[in-house]
Amino acid sequence: MNQNIKGLVHIALYGALFVVLDFIANTFNLFVMPQGGRLSLGTIALLLASYHLGWKKGVVVCVVAVILMLVTGSVNYYGMFSFLFDYLLAYGAYGLSSLVPNYKKLYCGIIITSLIRLMFSTISGIVVWQTPFWGSLTYNGSYIIPTMLMDLIIVPLLYEKLAPLFKK
Repeated sequence: MNQNIKGLVHIALYGALFVVLDFIANTFNLFVMPQGGRLSLGTIALLLASYHLGWKKGVVVCVVAVILMLVTGSVNYYGMFSFLFDYLLAYGAYGLSSLVPNYKKLYCGIIITSLIRLMFSTISGIVVWQTPFWGSLTYNGSYIIPTMLMDLIIVPLLYEKLAPLFKK
């Protein structure tokens, strides 16, 4: 198969996996915060995409995922700044996870990209919601940290099982 077509198929598959995982989280209302934000199962697909496809295609998958979130109506933003920081930059950070040297099974990349997401969401909380720093950090951390902990368990397990397929 042509490498360009194969790359597009992989991007589409990870985008579809993101939508399915996001749908599950929305359907079962997994850890939903009152002003937006929730446990995000879709980050599993974004992290796997980055580790499988590399950071460039990983970022493309993240942008596709944000567009798909817009299409499916699973976004909650208030203006362009909110959209940029809460979605595009926050989720886009996951695409960079493969750039982080991983000494212990992908953990460093997952932690750093989750903290980058937390940083962008905290900035959005301060600017858009006019919440003090500690309030914004606490609010956003209350769902991003559990998402990170879930990713730290699930992504390395899946990656280990899928790694032989990634080499094909």
